[in-house]
Order: sequence, then structure tokens, then C-alpha cells
Amino acid sequence: MRIPNLLALSAVCTLASAPVHAQDATVTYKSLSPELAQEAAKAALADCRTRGYQVSVAVVDRFGTPQVMLRDRFAGAHTPPTATGKAWTAVSFRSSTSDLNASTQAPAMQGLRNLPNVVIIGGGVMIEAGGSLLGAIGVSGAPGGDADEACAKAGIAAVKDKLDF
Repeated sequence: MRIPNLLALSAVCTLASAPVHAQDATVTYKSLSPELAQEAAKAALADCRTRGYQVSVAVVDRFGTPQVMLRDRFAGAHTPPTATGKAWTAVSFRSSTSDLNASTQAPAMQGLRNLPNVVIIGGGVMIEAGGSLLGAIGVSGAPGGDADEACAKAGIAAVKDKLDF
């Protein structure tokens, strides 16, 4: 090995073995309280009711773990897992499920539709505040993804003033 290569290798090894500082080992993030997640879900459910839709609403945290699930009395049995799947998909891909639906129409992207737990139907929307992803809300049961998404956005709008904590 030549001397310049040895010097470069030595520098890389020295940097790689440098001690990790405490501030580098932890991460700080914002998260939704269960009460705020429930308030958003209730608002989405109420919005769908005013439109005459019986739906399920799910709110997941920034990691995709469910926080709240509400199912209206006459919402179909398929709607709770679908709402949860939409919320999980939105937070996982950092995109609304409507946008994912459009982008996965291309043949090169269609494989995403076959991944486990992915639900690429409109109605999953990210919950963000102050540049941070807090979670997502998913709605299922309205006649079409556009109507589901409108209810989800109404749920987020109802708590928007409380999101900038």
C-alpha cells in the first residue's frame, strides 16, 4: 500500500473510533398526546357524520403505532384495519395516501402497493407541526378516498392551533 493511502486509512480509523458524545446518542422529538390524538379523531368522525358517512378513524404516532381508533356504529367491519393501514402508510412513507396512489400508478412504483400493511387508497394524511412529523390520521368508510381524506383533513384542522406546542 502506498503512503498516502495508509494515511487516509489511518485518518478514517481514527475518526471511526472517536468517542460518541451524549448529544449524539439521543434524539429529541415531539409527539401527540393521547388526548390530542383522540380530539383529532373525534373531529374527523364528526365531519364525516355531517356528510352522511359512517366511517372509522385511526390516529397513529410518528412511528406508525396506533394511538386512537374510533368506529361509527354502522361503519363496515373492514374500516378499522383500513383506516389504521392508511394512517400507517402515510406516516411510513411521509406522504398522503392520495399522493402515493398517484405516484404508484407508474409501473416502476407499483411494487409498493404489494408491501405488507401498505394501504394506498386516499384517506391517510400526515399530522405535522413546526416542521416535525407527529403522526398520521386515516379515515375509511366514506364513498371514495377523496371523501375519506376530506374528513381526515377536517380532523387535523380541528386541532391545528394545539399542534404548535
